[in-house]
Amino acid sequence: MNKKPVLVIMAAGMGSRYGGLKQIDPVDAYGNKIIDFSIYDAICAGFDKVVFIIKKGIEKEFKENIGDRMAAHVQVEYVYQELAMLPEGYQVPEGRVKPWGTAHAVLCCRDVVDGPFAVINADDYYGRSAFVSIYDQLNTVTDGEKYQYTMVGYKLYNTLTENGHVARGVCSTDVAGKLIDIHERTRIEKHGDNAEFTEDDGKTWTGLGEDTIVSMNMWGFTSSVLKELEERFAAFLDRELPVNPVKCEYFLPFVVDELLKEGKAEVSVLKSVDRWYGVTYKEDKETVVNAIKGLKEAGLYPDKLWEEK
Repeated sequence: MNKKPVLVIMAAGMGSRYGGLKQIDPVDAYGNKIIDFSIYDAICAGFDKVVFIIKKGIEKEFKENIGDRMAAHVQVEYVYQELAMLPEGYQVPEGRVKPWGTAHAVLCCRDVVDGPFAVINADDYYGRSAFVSIYDQLNTVTDGEKYQYTMVGYKLYNTLTENGHVARGVCSTDVAGKLIDIHERTRIEKHGDNAEFTEDDGKTWTGLGEDTIVSMNMWGFTSSVLKELEERFAAFLDRELPVNPVKCEYFLPFVVDELLKEGKAEVSVLKSVDRWYGVTYKEDKETVVNAIKGLKEAGLYPDKLWEEK
């Protein structure tokens, strides 16, 4: 029998990004944060276990502000992403404080995840339909000749901010909806009604069409990916530490791209029609608050997400 899919939430960077978890702004009058809505949507979709990836240094605050509030509604487990979690024979470079990236974060789950799982960022709003579609996919698809992985893709124009530039993984898919590759575009801006990216600090711009699909780091994997992440981490360190010891990062899309190019994996792209919301800039908060208010008024969420049980 298939194991039930688990939701893995990458939250190790939360404390550093917000200057302490207590400073994370609620997006409604009841103190709920974006992560609350993601977990609520995941439970509605069928997930009944959440694994939080956090840093040991934020454990107490994280449990008080986030984890304990939903522990009565879903099974909760914690894993810790720490700089010193390296393969044998490797050491943290002098002056390094930056985490090792999203692929390293997921690798930290290898002792607690042994079946299919979805991965999301802690501070992005993905929409109910994304959780429903990825849960159903993880529940029905297993590895065959190739690993069978999944990604929820968003329409680029549903993920932009009016307040500055964003970084997005721009996806190419084939006619069957399988991922061909992902190109990281680190500076995409909205210019009027159009989205454009630059790779030379704004000297030249290239347009991106309205049908452009991007990754927002919502992935679905079988447990096979954990072995691949572990086996490839040392090679990544050997390649990157000599050239960029303080800032190199082991990213999930890069590993997926390698597996695609080697013919070891297939990735089904599930296209979401929902808007993505996040607070990239402090000015984005008002947009998120208004969006949540509208979704509540439409009946998608109750006023209080976590009624006492």
